[in-house]
Amino acid sequence: MIHNMSDTIIDILNALSRCRSVLITTHVRPDGDALGSVAAMVLALRKKKIASRVLLLSHLPRKYAFAFQDNLIDAMDAENGWPADFSLADFDALLVLDTGTWSQLPGLAEHLADWGGTKLVIDHHLTQENWADIKLVDTQAAAAGEIVAALLERWGIELDRPLAEAIFLAIASDTGWFHYSNTRPLTLRRAAQLIEAGVDTDTMYRRLYQNERPERVLLQTRAQQSLELLRENRLAVMSLRKTDFQQVGANVGDTENLINIPLQIGSVEAAALFVEPLDGGAIRVSLRSKGKLDVAALAERFGGGGHARAAGLKLTGDFAAAHRAVVAALCAEMIALESGKDG
Repeated sequence: MIHNMSDTIIDILNALSRCRSVLITTHVRPDGDALGSVAAMVLALRKKKIASRVLLLSHLPRKYAFAFQDNLIDAMDAENGWPADFSLADFDALLVLDTGTWSQLPGLAEHLADWGGTKLVIDHHLTQENWADIKLVDTQAAAAGEIVAALLERWGIELDRPLAEAIFLAIASDTGWFHYSNTRPLTLRRAAQLIEAGVDTDTMYRRLYQNERPERVLLQTRAQQSLELLRENRLAVMSLRKTDFQQVGANVGDTENLINIPLQIGSVEAAALFVEPLDGGAIRVSLRSKGKLDVAALAERFGGGGHARAAGLKLTGDFAAAHRAVVAALCAEMIALESGKDG
């Protein structure tokens, strides 16, 4: 956590206030926190008469599309190639939300090589790289949206319903509707402010949790069928292969939050989900912990990162070999914890 958050907020606001146009982006495979935070910053910049454009490095997930559609936010989509008319020369600043690492921003570093604009980061993850000019990072924040809310409050921007909905989407989705341990008193006080500003919690809940495609539910079933319980039922491991996606008609976006399913088991202390790439890319591994095991530290050993209780990594090569390597590392860490060592 940055020690003097107030000064850093002022630095970010001063940098944004000098801009005529800002490019806003977030991590690949964006979740509700990422997209809610992006939408909130677009709306805030509109109120300050500052132009902005959104660049997404993955397709806009159907589940969260309402945050953009309701607010008439257009996004450039770089998943299948960078837009032909894309040029950083059109922007005074780049604002990256909900990540501070290049591994989560594939292809972006190359475009920044000869660009002289201001690079800004707003994030809450532990894993960071020092490439931005100004970084507003609060690892105690429940979501990037929580930091965005504080930033806009300092900027004197009044909450209206669209802005409140965007921030609520960010915070509610990253806290599992306020179930996860990252929910703190400040989080609930912020949620109350957003509800007072017009958020309809019933509608938001249905959009987030009662609006799934059949293909996603079928994929969830495949994940559960693959469940392995190791270390006396304390470690849960699930795998999704390319054939699983093909047979149920699902896509990679349908894997969001599937990692949390085995955490329902009382004895499970940590969980891993392995996802085979559909396009020849990297194997994705999602990690979760109920608290004893620091999955961010383990993920960093494989080039990934995240939070102590929620992290991820990517591996290339043989699926079975990647599976063995990560499961072995998880088991070793659990053994070390059981024996009272520091792992």
